[in-house]
Amino acid sequence: MAAEETRRVHSSSELSVGDEIEAWHNGKLFHRGWVNQTVASMDLFWIVDSRTGARRLIDVEALVILRASAPAETSPRRTATAETAAPAATIATTGSGAAPALAGAMRPEAGVGLPGW
Repeated sequence: MAAEETRRVHSSSELSVGDEIEAWHNGKLFHRGWVNQTVASMDLFWIVDSRTGARRLIDVEALVILRASAPAETSPRRTATAETAAPAATIATTGSGAAPALAGAMRPEAGVGLPGW
């Protein structure tokens, strides 16, 4: 319990772009990912979910936020700052995260699919 309390985030102002967090509710892990943008004045922040690749708005008041226990691996995307990535541009370039899944779903199996494939 003491280790968990040292990892706990009480405000979005404690976070920086690139920090890896876990968002818990009722003892269940809801989201895990790296911080994409923070809005300290509203105590909100966005992450890119490591499982789905989707951008998620996280409310510090609604969830228990913990810093990820495992060290984060270095990635080029973690070098961006909130000032360099506008929310609309991020959404436009990354989408909802569904595109890669849909692209895979569009590949026809043997004998199934669109004419000419």
